[in-house]
Amino acid sequence: MTGNTAPLLIDLLLPPAPGGSTGLMAVLGIPAGTGPWPAVVLVHEAFGLNDVMRRQVERMAAAGYLALMPDLFTEGGARKCLTRTFRALQAGEGRAFADIESARRFLIDRDDCTGAAGVLGFCMGGGFALAAATRGFDAASVNYGRLPKQLDDALAGACPIVGSFGATDTSLRGAAATLEASATRLGIAHDVKEYPGAGHAFLNDAESGPVALRFLLKRILGAGPNPVAAADAWQRIEAFFGEHLAPEH
Repeated sequence: MTGNTAPLLIDLLLPPAPGGSTGLMAVLGIPAGTGPWPAVVLVHEAFGLNDVMRRQVERMAAAGYLALMPDLFTEGGARKCLTRTFRALQAGEGRAFADIESARRFLIDRDDCTGAAGVLGFCMGGGFALAAATRGFDAASVNYGRLPKQLDDALAGACPIVGSFGATDTSLRGAAATLEASATRLGIAHDVKEYPGAGHAFLNDAESGPVALRFLLKRILGAGPNPVAAADAWQRIEAFFGEHLAPEH
């Protein structure tokens, strides 16, 4: 699906939504060529919508998707919004979920969208992507996202899920196997894989977050880019989305 021309990246303000962030900012990636295209809402990692995350939007747009990443930290940045956003994730409701739904509606209401929509998240965003798998999306990509305690209950009625985890990520030991087992029990179409030698944030193409934290995150979570694992994971994600966001779906 990738073309020879670079996609267009646009910073924009999303329409206000009940319970959502005031002045919700986002970055939109539009594929080159002529649509319509399926949509993907991307949910950023805990460090916010930084340059690494913007390149993830560009990657998905280059793969042939209307790609939109809302800034869940619009109302104050990561320092003020991070705790509240994680609380929303744990509760399964709140401003962050309203913002994700606002992004989904914005995309599927566009004339150049096929109406099919996936959700893809990294780190904190991976947890949101999993939670959003029961909220109107047609496919979900969960990348090293934390799993809820009552996983089977949380996934009841979920859309197809593709999940990618790193084996050296000590914060998510056993998560891949747990997600695989739950999806199998519930009859959810899925593709879950754990990568030996990869840690947290292995899909990023560069180190992310405050420089002072990087050594610690690398030591504890094995955090950081892993180009080999990332290439395989992206291939799986694009194949999975290509199947479940195709026009006949």
